[in-house]
Amino acid sequence: MTGGPAKALKLRDSGLLKEGYRADIAIFDPGDFRDEATYANPHQYPSGARTTVIVNGIAVVENATHTGATPGIVLRRRGDGSVG
Repeated sequence: MTGGPAKALKLRDSGLLKEGYRADIAIFDPGDFRDEATYANPHQYPSGARTTVIVNGIAVVENATHTGATPGIVLRRRGDGSVG
């Protein structure tokens, strides 16, 4: 699900759960998960007590609560067309 887009976008070290790669992982219970965003109010966190999001190996959302961590990075395209 992420390997194909990462390859198409030429993202370096991304798209696979592999040692040395950057990984963003969303773990949720589909029966408990609900998207709270609307067109009028798009910037909302989803609900779901059993929702966890890991960015670059660091938990950013644990049990549907933001941890305050911001481990993400800005991706920029390089001269060779790759990103990262």
